[in-house]
Amino acid sequence: MEAIPLAETRNPPAGATHPAERRAFDFYADTFAFPNELVWEYRFDTATGKGSAQKRTPPPTYAHHCFVVVRSVRQFFLHSVFEPNRPAASPGEYESLIRAVVSRSAQRPSPAAGRIRIPGFASLRRFSEAHPELLRNGCGGAWQSYAQRGNWRMVLPMSRAHQERMAAQWRREIQQLPIAHIVTFPRLTINHAVLLFGATANEFQAYDPNICDKPLTLVYDPARRCFEFPRTHYFAGGRVNAYEIYRGWFF
Repeated sequence: MEAIPLAETRNPPAGATHPAERRAFDFYADTFAFPNELVWEYRFDTATGKGSAQKRTPPPTYAHHCFVVVRSVRQFFLHSVFEPNRPAASPGEYESLIRAVVSRSAQRPSPAAGRIRIPGFASLRRFSEAHPELLRNGCGGAWQSYAQRGNWRMVLPMSRAHQERMAAQWRREIQQLPIAHIVTFPRLTINHAVLLFGATANEFQAYDPNICDKPLTLVYDPARRCFEFPRTHYFAGGRVNAYEIYRGWFF
């Protein structure tokens, strides 16, 4: 089998733009087919919203990776091209390609000529269905969620004006796929990251790494100038604070 280069450098025809540089994010193609797992199993009272939790049995094998998962999804969108008509590579070659993708910037896209070609699959979703362990092992450890440089921001107050600015910024820049840190600090009911990929006036479509089969909707309430996160299997739903991470040196 031919060697698979980490990045092909053929120049496109003059004036051509690679499809990956102009296409919209597709939830069912550009996300992982496996979830970030939870250490705890949650139950919520449907009337009061109060919850209880117990440790999952058996324990999860891939937990505390929510920040790693959303960052990696954005890196694949920014830096890779899937080529289903090329022959599949070996596991070792795929490991090298994964490392090459996640070693690149989580903010700036690669030019068309420098994108990493991943053969044998039509999308990240199909690739992750076939090789979940390669991706789990190659995208980064749980420590990267704890050490994410923007974590410091959640300990400071977030004013209603700040949340209003965040909503406006994300509406303007939704094509950049902002990653939102969702918190209720100092309460610990949620400390999570989602990737935003679509926006209307007051709703943001989100990829939640804990839920791989469908997108979620993060709602902004302009009257109260706050965000509302929906009820899930791990959160009772309700008001949250949100700010962008993987954006600059401090976030």
